Amino acid sequence: MNNRSMSKILARDLNRTVGAKTAMTLALKTPDIVDNLISVDNAPVDVSLKSDFVKYTQAMRRIEDAGLKKQADADAILLEYEESLPIRQFLLTNLIRNRETSALQFRVPIKILAAALDNMGDFPHRDPDERRFEKPALFIRGTRSHYVADETIPVIGRFFPHFRLIDVDAGHWLISEKPDTFKEAVEEFLSEKG
Repeated sequence: MNNRSMSKILARDLNRTVGAKTAMTLALKTPDIVDNLISVDNAPVDVSLKSDFVKYTQAMRRIEDAGLKKQADADAILLEYEESLPIRQFLLTNLIRNRETSALQFRVPIKILAAALDNMGDFPHRDPDERRFEKPALFIRGTRSHYVADETIPVIGRFFPHFRLIDVDAGHWLISEKPDTFKEAVEEFLSEKG
């Protein structure tokens, strides 16, 4: 596999690993390595994060500090902060086992994650006339989430003129809340490109 192939795979998989805003930024800065874009409940605008993210990092810190060995114990702590099972399951997918202690820890260090929360909803590009992604883009939004408001749709169109918007009756965690609906939307979009 050459570097270009690896870059395309990385760009395709970026959205689910480090975020839609990072994937959008990559598509706008280096469109030659991105064939298409899928953004999940994010738009190319600055937005403030809900307070849920702060409580999630508090729960994650408690989980790590407890030195737990079982995911069920981590879920019990997380349940004190979030009642939705799909959201808890999503957050727990980021747990890994420490090689030295066998304790559960999160992939991204919690201290770094917590420090980044203030700027995590920012988008680095302001002017769609400076950069555009002229390839297919799919934006999937949760209709019960505030992250892709109707007012942002024209901005999406200016940065990503070949975009399609799909609404899913879900919150921000729509991949966990409606996995089948999400999968169908992505498969249909990618099959049109193939």
